[in-house]
Amino acid sequence: MARLFNKIAIITGAAGGMGAAEARLFAEEGAYVMATDVQEDKLAAWVKEAKKEGLHIDHIMHDVTSQSDWENVIQETLLLYGRIDILVNNAGIYPGPTGIEETSKKLWDKVIAINLTGPYLGAKLCVAEMKKTGGGSIINISSIAGLVGGNGPAYTSSKGGLRLLTKDLAVELAKDNIRVNSIHPGGVLTPMTEGMMTTDAGKDMMKTMCPMGRIGTAMEIAYGALYLASDESSYTTGAELVIDGGLVAR
Repeated sequence: MARLFNKIAIITGAAGGMGAAEARLFAEEGAYVMATDVQEDKLAAWVKEAKKEGLHIDHIMHDVTSQSDWENVIQETLLLYGRIDILVNNAGIYPGPTGIEETSKKLWDKVIAINLTGPYLGAKLCVAEMKKTGGGSIINISSIAGLVGGNGPAYTSSKGGLRLLTKDLAVELAKDNIRVNSIHPGGVLTPMTEGMMTTDAGKDMMKTMCPMGRIGTAMEIAYGALYLASDESSYTTGAELVIDGGLVAR
């Protein structure tokens, strides 16, 4: 039987990269998926093709920093599917490793709003629906930047905050059978990172820093999310799943 048979999932930031890989994999494993992103045209294009393959994926435009957008996503998901079992807070931005003096207040606010406030709003509004049906799984896509420094103050702070938001919610919601876990990818080839990762300098950096000597794929992160979304991880909450080719093990 499919690992997510009949489960209902919301996945943000799903126009491409890790979010699209997660949405497709979850649907292939039997889930009904509501894929969301601000890049609606790009999202709609691949979802249209996936639906032709028989996958149960719908999509909706979604700014994760907007509470009203979150309320709309949840309402539409409930209208289509009746409940919410899984939330993957995948949407995020990486502005590059700018130093503190080069990090403007505007940039700081934008990164924190998308990378940290977005997941807070998603969890806050989905929890009530999960409680109604006896539990659920929330998966926050953080980063190795949530564990170590060196990626710029805004990004590192947002991902470190998401790591501890995950733990706080895991403790609070355990009694409600809502599991909350974080994933910490290392260097992964996505539309957001390909400008850095596909250069000779980027490839050389990964070979030097990463014990496995290569860049990760979006699907390798998606399989981690699949485990945390499935009943196979029923005793796992508050965990940090590091998927980085051994980078932070040094």
